[in-house]
Amino acid sequence: MSHFVAKISFAALIALASIPLTAPTASASDWRHGPAANAPYRPVQGCSPVQAVQKARWTGLRAARVTNVTPRRIVVSGRNYRGWDQIAFANVRGCPLIRR
Repeated sequence: MSHFVAKISFAALIALASIPLTAPTASASDWRHGPAANAPYRPVQGCSPVQAVQKARWTGLRAARVTNVTPRRIVVSGRNYRGWDQIAFANVRGCPLIRR
């Protein structure tokens, strides 16, 4: 009989402990606050020149600057360990490398 009472009390303890955990998750539906909450979502259209220069610097180009921007590509010029060099990035999201 004592095992039965122990099992019932353990089941009741687990049931009572799980009730407070489910209530906060239901009330956390709206997480956007402030002025950004009313702004419409705009996905990134393409590669920005700033992002292209950052990627060029990451690949080892020093004194990197944008030299040409077309609808299809962004060309960044600068110096590497051998001398002057150019890197071309595609003008799409993520700035993939076209030519080094």
